[in-house]
Amino acid sequence: MNATLDTMKKRRSCRSFQPQLPPHELIAQVCEAGTYAPTGHGKQSPVIVAVTRRDVRDRLSLMNARIWNELTVQRGGTPHEGIDPFYGAPVVLLVLADRTVPTHMYDGCAVLTNMANAAEAVGLASCWIHRAKEEFESEEGKALLRELGIEGDYVGVDHLVLGYAAKQGAPAPQRKPDYVRWVE
Repeated sequence: MNATLDTMKKRRSCRSFQPQLPPHELIAQVCEAGTYAPTGHGKQSPVIVAVTRRDVRDRLSLMNARIWNELTVQRGGTPHEGIDPFYGAPVVLLVLADRTVPTHMYDGCAVLTNMANAAEAVGLASCWIHRAKEEFESEEGKALLRELGIEGDYVGVDHLVLGYAAKQGAPAPQRKPDYVRWVE
């Protein structure tokens, strides 16, 4: 089988990470893969913020957890006290996109997908984490971007957390039989 297709079939979301930071070179390779994602009209609307600084990573985690809990309560659920929505991953790849580009959300999702597959290819585990949109619509999120020197009219698309898996993931479930519908 083609190595790229094999990697895509093996990749699973990881929800338990070891604490050690992967080498900078591997993180850079994953980010570079994101820069080769297709974007509408070739506009390259996304930016990738590679966070390896523990204090910034932890701030993002706290913001994300607050939003997760607010959404959980709105839906009638019980808050997840003390949860790390990044599952202990030491790296957060935050994807933002220029809101003035009509395809910005699609572009950002393509970047995240490329990076998730690249992480698997270089031996890293990953998980796509939602709620970046809400994080960076908040005043706290906007202030954090300013502190990091990131200026522009950006929307938080989402996060990809990276690291080494703390335990082996389960194999992929069977694909549903009607996943592909041919019109010939």
